Amino acid sequence: MITFRPLAGAVAAQSPVPLAYLLYLDDVRILLDCGSPDWSPEHSSPQNSYCAALRECASSIDLVLLSHGDLAHAGLYAYAYARWGLKAPAYTTIPVQAMARIVTLEDIEGTRDEQDIPKEESDPQPSTSRDSASHKYIATVHQVHEAYDAVNTLRYSQPTHLQGKCQGITITPFSAGHTLGGTIWKIRSPSAGTIVYAVNMNHMRERHLDGTVLFRPSAGGIFEPLARPDLFITDADRATVTTSRRKDRDAAMIDAIGATLSSRCSLLLPCDAGPRLLELLVLLDQHWKYADFRYPICLLSRNGREMLTFVRSMMEWVGGTVSKEDVGVDGSGKTGSKRRRADDEADDEALGAFALRFKYLEFFLNPQALVQKYSSKEPKLILAVPASLSHGPSRSLFADFAAVPDNVILLTNRGEEGTLARMLFDRWNNSQRGDDTWDKGKIGSNVMMDGSLHLRMNSKVPLHGAELEAYLVRERATKEKEAAQEAAIIRNQRMLEADEDESDEESDSDEEDEVERALNEDPMDTTDGDSAVPTSTRRRKAEKIEDNTDWGLDMDDGLTKTLLSFDIFLKGNVSKATSFFKSTGNHAQRFRMFPYVEKKRKVDEYGETVDVGMWLRRGKVFEQEAESDEIKEAKRKQAEEEAKTVVQEPPSKFVTSEIEIQLACRLLFIDMEGLNDWPCRQNYSPSSKPSQNVHASVDAARALIESCGQIRAMTKDIYAPETDESVQIGQQTNSFSISLSDELLNTLKMSRFEDNEVGYVTGRVVNHLSSTIPILEPSGVSVPADAHVRTDAPRNRVLGSRLARPLPRSTMIGELKLTALKARLASIGIPAELIGEGVLICGAGVRRNQPTDSIEETVAVRKTGRGKVELEGNVSNVYYTVRKEIYGLHALVAA
Repeated sequence: MITFRPLAGAVAAQSPVPLAYLLYLDDVRILLDCGSPDWSPEHSSPQNSYCAALRECASSIDLVLLSHGDLAHAGLYAYAYARWGLKAPAYTTIPVQAMARIVTLEDIEGTRDEQDIPKEESDPQPSTSRDSASHKYIATVHQVHEAYDAVNTLRYSQPTHLQGKCQGITITPFSAGHTLGGTIWKIRSPSAGTIVYAVNMNHMRERHLDGTVLFRPSAGGIFEPLARPDLFITDADRATVTTSRRKDRDAAMIDAIGATLSSRCSLLLPCDAGPRLLELLVLLDQHWKYADFRYPICLLSRNGREMLTFVRSMMEWVGGTVSKEDVGVDGSGKTGSKRRRADDEADDEALGAFALRFKYLEFFLNPQALVQKYSSKEPKLILAVPASLSHGPSRSLFADFAAVPDNVILLTNRGEEGTLARMLFDRWNNSQRGDDTWDKGKIGSNVMMDGSLHLRMNSKVPLHGAELEAYLVRERATKEKEAAQEAAIIRNQRMLEADEDESDEESDSDEEDEVERALNEDPMDTTDGDSAVPTSTRRRKAEKIEDNTDWGLDMDDGLTKTLLSFDIFLKGNVSKATSFFKSTGNHAQRFRMFPYVEKKRKVDEYGETVDVGMWLRRGKVFEQEAESDEIKEAKRKQAEEEAKTVVQEPPSKFVTSEIEIQLACRLLFIDMEGLNDWPCRQNYSPSSKPSQNVHASVDAARALIESCGQIRAMTKDIYAPETDESVQIGQQTNSFSISLSDELLNTLKMSRFEDNEVGYVTGRVVNHLSSTIPILEPSGVSVPADAHVRTDAPRNRVLGSRLARPLPRSTMIGELKLTALKARLASIGIPAELIGEGVLICGAGVRRNQPTDSIEETVAVRKTGRGKVELEGNVSNVYYTVRKEIYGLHALVAA
């Protein structure tokens, strides 16, 4: 039985993002995506109910599947992995793993740079109350790297058979478009059938990506491995949207950018440092090269350079026009070897395709670095993160940017509900005429913003005055304490190494002689008589020895025990050890000794283990001793130069302020999200069985259900669950387990069909006392001799004739695609042509003006009904070849 439960991103949810769904396959729990909300919205609080639900079930999840590498699909995975026990095996593609790591780091570093978020183990309890509105579940940098290092990566069309509790389940990723490495997951279960999880797809080819494999009209329609699933999970957020043509959108963006820069004004384009940024950069780079612009393209991001470096190393995942330029082919089809060599000489660090060099792009870490290089009056195009304008460089620039007349703020996505980006989009969309709104297939026009806007700004400001002095005092005390602890550890390490290096060649007799010599030098306590030295003198000597000896009294207790590991006698004025029993003259006097602690040496099957750290430290010492004075001086100067280049962040504190902005800029929205609309998805839905529609508004879900109801071949089982609503599918399906005997397996003939092997079996079910699972055995079992068998002779039977028995019939599994048959025949040299509907003509009859003998070798293939194929033609080589290819497209199950 299948149970589906949306945790976030459900129908009628407060916001369609983030996405997180629980899929139950019998007793296996699968988490589909693990997105994070925007932690700094303008009005509404983050989705604490979603966080509470995820935290409650995180430790019981058995499998995690990530579909896209952005915050909406994978932003909360690192925190749940580190804090909530989401340790289940996670799978995704290689680009999604890298992109999710980059966008998560960009988000947490930008948030922590403006807000005081504890890095330690304090973990607020998720709650839906108003007091929990300030809770932000933001991981640290170390936790992000640890979480994504544990993710298992796959390639497209790579089936993976899971083990453990998920044994029997097979997962396969397929291309979804929209983002680099975006995935459609195909899940096959022996008890639940086939489930396809496809959200945020794009069937259109873009500049850096190919469309999804799910629906390709040029390849014959639906991708066969994804056809006819038992459950299809998809989104309907754009069910009521008619997307404008990509050519019109690109032209509108280029015109707006060119007109603004030509008028000596600037543009602000909020974006994310994720996979959708690539499409914008490729478009801008191509136009800058074509128009020969000299205006700078500025990217404000901490991890933008790292993202581009990774993409250049993963060119096999890139499609569109970029893949052609990677092999040195320009738009005209001519090779560009000279151009490649010239670019390589100009930029030795550039890797990958020509379109990913971005020689017009400049990187900046913060707005301050941008202002230092370019003044606010110079025209420029600024791409700043994040796209939601909730924090980071984009929000800081917006506060200064929006008050300048004729500046343009260019939005490329609608943003999450409650964010500043969504507020600006709603203002732009409400200002458009009825036919020019973004969901009507039109581009729209820019609008002049007016009025005022109140914003809450979080920032980090340097300390001054008494706050700075108090901070320096605390910092100085902390450094002194750390230096003292480090010195104690180093001294302890040196003493331990010196103790290990003591030569074992000295004999016990030498040690006894040394002790005797020491005793002879100061025999004060060796006799019972009165001492010749006054008591005061002995007291002064004892005090002096105590002052000059490192007893380890000022150290930690742990270090003191370690330092007291020297088995030697104490010299000087040390009192004798007293005993309850009186010592006789024949017994030697006993002196106090250091407490001896035996060292525990680690050993294995090869002997004592080697302290690698000690050898590395000694190796460094040997290298330093072997270096010449010139090398040491060069290293010292290099270290000083590096110390000068490192920017020391001054002591600072986090403050929150309210500002009022007088809006005077222009606002424009151009849809660059890279998502398809519902009319395209209708082509796929009729081939699915029960369908789950998530990630949509109420109106979009209602429009989708009404549209599907008008399709005759469409399933009637369409569900649109709300948040935390569980939908069960297959309650009336009964599954049974049966074991096949060895005799039956030896006679079984299997045929390959998609990812399965199918065979025909007949036998009888036998229950053995030693097994709880029934066994299927061959039916050809002899009848016992003492059994009573009644035979009735049929009437009107001819004497000596045999009883008529029906012959077993073979079964062919699969659906014949005439386009696929045409392609296979063309590969073996037989021409074929489609005429009419459901008729394929094969052989020489396809060509005109052929002799009669050649026309006789013509075969017609017709699909007369569902599951029925007719092959009509003369008996010839072409006939048998076509029939063989038809058989090859099916799985033949012999009876």
